Amino acid sequence: MAPGGAGPARPSGGPGPEARPARLDGPISVLLVEDDDADAFLVSELLADADVDSDLRADLHRARSVDEALNILSMVAVDCLLLDLGLPDAEGLGALRRVMAGIEVLPVQPAVVVLTGNTAHDLGSAAVANGADDYLVKGEVDGDGLARCLRYATLRRRSAAQQIALFRSEVRAAETTRLERALLPKELVTDERVSVMVGYLPGGNGLLGGDFFDTVERPDGTLVTVIGDVAGHGPDEAALGAAMRTAWRTLVLADTPADDVLPLLERVLLAERGRPEVFVTICQAVISPDRSHMDVYLAGHLPPLLVVPQTPSGESTTTHRCEELSSSDRGRALGIPVEGTWTAHRVHLPEVWTAVLYTDGLVEAAVGADPEGTPILPPSAHGRMPRLGAHGLRSVVEHEMDQGTDEVVTRVLRRVRALHGGPLVDDAALLFVGWAGAGATEPGERTSTLADSVEWSRA
Repeated sequence: MAPGGAGPARPSGGPGPEARPARLDGPISVLLVEDDDADAFLVSELLADADVDSDLRADLHRARSVDEALNILSMVAVDCLLLDLGLPDAEGLGALRRVMAGIEVLPVQPAVVVLTGNTAHDLGSAAVANGADDYLVKGEVDGDGLARCLRYATLRRRSAAQQIALFRSEVRAAETTRLERALLPKELVTDERVSVMVGYLPGGNGLLGGDFFDTVERPDGTLVTVIGDVAGHGPDEAALGAAMRTAWRTLVLADTPADDVLPLLERVLLAERGRPEVFVTICQAVISPDRSHMDVYLAGHLPPLLVVPQTPSGESTTTHRCEELSSSDRGRALGIPVEGTWTAHRVHLPEVWTAVLYTDGLVEAAVGADPEGTPILPPSAHGRMPRLGAHGLRSVVEHEMDQGTDEVVTRVLRRVRALHGGPLVDDAALLFVGWAGAGATEPGERTSTLADSVEWSRA
């Protein structure tokens, strides 16, 4: 046997004999399914000629039946399969259909080129219609023709696999974005003078994380707000974070005393977490109906910031002072097997204020230079980039609040990401709850921002 030239499956307008075919990096693995020893020897000789004449290096494997070929494919990664259509256990298109069904379950599917003795090309064309990448007619090909056929079939199959992988990646990204948006809660606040502005910035490559937040107003006017962080990053943590937020909202809507919310949440965590080492940090703030004081509960979480506007006497410009509240009453994180409870730290509030709750993905952002390359903070003695920290976040919040409250959460997230020099490593959640005073006539702002990777790639 001398396999023949490739049939009409080759794209029209392709390179002629004088054109140099596309190159493949490294050798390709070829599995020849052929029961005739003489024919198999001729194929090996043609591949040896292809190595010299066409710069195609091939590692040749051989099977004598479809069953043996499928067994080899389950153990060896193969780039291209040369299939004779006359085998002891299958003939004609039946052999091809068995092979195509077998490779469907492989993580990387090889190209399939069939060998046919039908010089009228009828069987070869039918094989292409049934899934083969190309065909060769026995007796009509030399080493260069065989090399060209194997090269193009392999490249086409790799290109198709890349397109499928890209499509699946895009679908997963779209589904992830829809799920992330679904996890953003809608605040239950009836007092129109209260501002509630929230934002969530997925870390790394934009996958789901375990940060969560919520705000609820009770019938007596008490505002209860929370932000939390499930240890870890991924769909399991996102699902647990959603369960924790739902449990928190249920407890608050059921008028559970504030002192009892965190202990009950821990019971939910212990029942829902998938691994015993998973823990959750939480900051819960309970604001009185007259907005004069706030009780802060910390379960291993960072204390909130308090932003107060300042208008010096005789001046019309308003600036903002941002302070970090005390963490002296901070208790352990939920799920940590040590003794400890959670007690409230009372904060007396001024006439006008904004409470800022956040997760550690913001303060752990590494910063070294601004977008223009100007150093912001010098590296440590060990060469590590410094972290933004609570002090840096306070500066960012003060600066952005001085520019106004419109889209302030988005602006803060953008500024932190710019200082970091790109996407943050960890998820970052940010929650602003503000009060403009009892005499305020304008309604408070209500915004919700999911800074997904598609939207922010243009930032």
